Amino acid sequence: MGSASPSYKGHRYPVEVISHCVWLYFRFPLSFREVEELMLQRGVIVSYETVRRWCAKFGQAYANGLRSRRPQPGDKWHLDEVFIKVNGELKYLWRAVDAGGNVLDILVQNRRDKAAARRFFCHLMKKTRAVPRVVVTDKLRSYGAAHREVMPSALHRAHKGLNNRAGNSHQPTRQRERAMKGLRSTGAAQRFLSAFSGISPHLRPHPHSST
Repeated sequence: MGSASPSYKGHRYPVEVISHCVWLYFRFPLSFREVEELMLQRGVIVSYETVRRWCAKFGQAYANGLRSRRPQPGDKWHLDEVFIKVNGELKYLWRAVDAGGNVLDILVQNRRDKAAARRFFCHLMKKTRAVPRVVVTDKLRSYGAAHREVMPSALHRAHKGLNNRAGNSHQPTRQRERAMKGLRSTGAAQRFLSAFSGISPHLRPHPHSST
């Protein structure tokens, strides 16, 4: 599951069991107890606490490994931001995807102002080590101000209808947020969603084109 090679020293379960449990948790809206039950149906006895520790230890490493195997992102990026609940408080989840729908980066922040947009742009460029040809956003003015400072060479298109790709990318997160009944802290939200955005698309069927 990806090209990363985390250490399995001290774990008595095979790598295949560990990676499958981690994938189940991040791919489907399941609790740790539900992953435990699914594995029990397969004859594997593992506690939900063990599954939780595996997800915390290996989730990000698996996500990084999967991302490293993907092609270089396209030169047209779609950016968007949505509300999420963290410990009962509203935060903003900023997300960038390329034209193929691949998640390039996510960042949980308290605001959606110019400083937050600039921080996300810098975070995104550091993560991808690239500058896009075109950036597509909604009409939030913070994007335009930050774009002019951080990546002025990129063409900026601000139009709500053009940015459905980024908006659609939030749907699995919304589904998972409902299943988890919110997230407990900003740090926990960032860690979970960073791993989730890398693992969740793995082995997800793509829509078939009509013939």
